[in-house]
Amino acid sequence: MTAQELADELEVSVRTVYRDVESLQIAGVPVYSDRGSLGGYRLVDGYRTRLTGLTGDEADALFLAGVPGPAAELGLGSEISSRVASLRGRFHLDAPTWFHGQESVPYLSAVASAVWEDRRLQIRYMRWKGETTRSVNPLGLILKSGMWYLVAEGGGQVRIYRVSRILSLVELGENFVRDPSFDLASFWAEGARDFEQTIFQDEAVLRLSAKGRAELALRVSEPAARAALESAGEPDDAGWSRTTLPIVSVDDARLELLQLGAEVIVEEPAELRLAIAETARSIGCLYG
Repeated sequence: MTAQELADELEVSVRTVYRDVESLQIAGVPVYSDRGSLGGYRLVDGYRTRLTGLTGDEADALFLAGVPGPAAELGLGSEISSRVASLRGRFHLDAPTWFHGQESVPYLSAVASAVWEDRRLQIRYMRWKGETTRSVNPLGLILKSGMWYLVAEGGGQVRIYRVSRILSLVELGENFVRDPSFDLASFWAEGARDFEQTIFQDEAVLRLSAKGRAELALRVSEPAARAALESAGEPDDAGWSRTTLPIVSVDDARLELLQLGAEVIVEEPAELRLAIAETARSIGCLYG
């Protein structure tokens, strides 16, 4: 397109077009000009931006936030690698928790582009109840313990979607208007607090040895371990102390507490105590 055609389309002056094209070229966008009667400004075929154009400070901030690997999935690989080569020799940040690898997230890059450019998406998503298809406005992405989450609005509600559970994705070819009052960090923090408060449906009364108290945080979730250790009574002469542990369910607690072996004694509820005893007997029979 010629400068005059661009000016007419964008309702700006030709001088503004010249200035803006120069700014795009400086920013690394492959816009070039052809001279002659059929000439004009052109964009290299196939070019598409995602989250390019980071400043050096922004690239450093992303690296120090722990996302040098995930940054590549977002389409930020070149921006990160060119800036933080010297940092990688001194710092290494590993986002996933122990014993958990990085999830497969084939649609992460497409979701990131839609978040950045405010483009509406239709996603086919696997919930625990089964598949569902929704049209959403993608508001932001969260990386938590190696897992990516999409925060998106649809049907008047803002929901959280685990990106690895997106089965397919279609761009709807239209943009949405972002609510300027929406704060991604605040929304996530509030959602995380609500999740911690509602996930624990019951509690178990335990006796823990000194070793059991030391290992509890390695075997159960951090909020549950913190609550149990804060409520623990004074150790007796043998080093055992009584405490209350928040639990999601009897079966989840059974699997978690079995990892502590003989360093924990379940007193209540009776259902959990019986479940652990039966499992222990079954293991004894296998090795007896």
